[in-house]
Amino acid sequence: DVQLQASGGGLVQAGGSLRLSCVASGFSFDRYAFAWFRQAPGREREAVSCIRSQDASAYYPDSMRGRFTMSRDATRNTVSLQIDSLQPEDTAVYYCAATESISLAPPRLLFKTSTMPRLFESWGQGTLVTVSS
Repeated sequence: DVQLQASGGGLVQAGGSLRLSCVASGFSFDRYAFAWFRQAPGREREAVSCIRSQDASAYYPDSMRGRFTMSRDATRNTVSLQIDSLQPEDTAVYYCAATESISLAPPRLLFKTSTMPRLFESWGQGTLVTVSS
C-alpha cells in the first residue's frame, strides 16, 4: 500500500525558510519519480519541482527556479523541499506525489502542460505553508 506522509509546513514570516519532508512507504522508492505541487485557495494545483529515479537533480518550472530545492534520500525513503525567501504568494497547501519513473516524460516537458498532476497516482495529505507579510 503506497503511502506518502508530508510534514514541515507552518506559519513563517516573509523572507524566512521552511523545509518540507515527505516519507514514502509501501513501494520501491528507487523506481519512483516524485514531485511537489502546491495549491493556493481558489487556484489550480501547480508543479513546484520533480525528480525521477534516473535524474541527478531535480527539475523546476521557470517560475519556481531559484528559491526551491528538492532532494531525494533513498536511505531514508524521503524527498524534501527547501523553500527560501518565502513570500506571501507562496502560501498554499504543498503536496508530494509519486509515480513510477519509467512512465514519466522529462519534467521540463511536463511543466509546460496543465495535466501534470494527473500523471501521479499517489499523493500525500498535504502540508500547509502560510507566509505572513
